Amino acid sequence: MNILALDCAVTRISLAVKTDSKFISSTYDIGMRQSEILVPSIDELLKKADITAADLNATTLTLGPGSFTGLRLGISALKAIELAYGVPVYGISSLEAYAFPYLNLEYPVISCIDANKDKFYCRIKDGEKIILEDGDWEVEKITEAAAALDKAIVCGPDAAKLTEKLSSALPQKKYLLPASPAMTAESLIKITEELIEKKAEPLKDFDGPVYLRASEAELKLNGTIS
Repeated sequence: MNILALDCAVTRISLAVKTDSKFISSTYDIGMRQSEILVPSIDELLKKADITAADLNATTLTLGPGSFTGLRLGISALKAIELAYGVPVYGISSLEAYAFPYLNLEYPVISCIDANKDKFYCRIKDGEKIILEDGDWEVEKITEAAAALDKAIVCGPDAAKLTEKLSSALPQKKYLLPASPAMTAESLIKITEELIEKKAEPLKDFDGPVYLRASEAELKLNGTIS
């Protein structure tokens, strides 16, 4: 099975292609320049895998939460492949993808992305139990949920920042921080293979990114800000 995966939820983007005989990946941490390198990078990965977009069986991406710009770029690229070649697109929660490499370690997992304004996109999962659902949470809410755990793995692009805040608020707790970020695109491929095996439905035509936070334009439209 040939699968293309993209994580464009944050400025550090991750891409991978898996075929029956090859796995090729790349990571770019170049700031706000995703639009310049995303499509050429996809083309380069497919070329190295000796396949074309028409040979793909599925594509997958982090659907959000995350950067408004990055999420739109990612889904636009994969929807274009879907429209051109009929390749289904699967969308995975960014927070689920970041937590995936640690789920078999028998520790609760806190996955996060800095959402600024002293808030984080965050989820907390302990085995099959969701302690804190995906949300745009203030640090105080995350701390309140984490207080029930003696120890946890903290992962995601901004794990170090959240770990510092949790350790300050809950010094008696133990937080394990990965030494380096995991390859998110590889996790996306593994999750998507499981979804396909379970015959889960891909994204519908009208499905789009999951932002969790309204844009400034939406807030102005709703009268939340002036």
